[in-house]
Amino acid sequence: MADYNKPVPVPSQESRPYWDGLREQKLMMPHCDDCGRFWFPPSLLCPHCNSAKSTWTATGGRGRIFSYVVYHRVYHPGFADEVPYTVAVIELDEGPRMISNVIGIAPEKVECDMRVEVAYQPITEKITLPKFKPIA
Repeated sequence: MADYNKPVPVPSQESRPYWDGLREQKLMMPHCDDCGRFWFPPSLLCPHCNSAKSTWTATGGRGRIFSYVVYHRVYHPGFADEVPYTVAVIELDEGPRMISNVIGIAPEKVECDMRVEVAYQPITEKITLPKFKPIA
């Protein structure tokens, strides 16, 4: 692992299974045992039916770009060598939306509804980030 000079996420008690899953290259999310829906970000109660019964379950890690923005300014020194870069709202096939980077494609070629899949980027011994790349 190269030196990582960007902000590093700090897992909470509620998000620990998510971060542990990413380290094992699994995109885990809470899945409601009552209504059967996934959600993100992690929380103790299902936002769809308010149930406290859920199971951490692996998603397929695929979805589509719902919306995106291309950053051309450096807002943190750690990103200076990466501009321009794409940040997108990814709508997973299971329903939840999450924000992540789109990699493996020039920013000007990114489009809404583009199919993408998760790519795992270890940044420390304990933290792996989910990034998304186009599905070939």
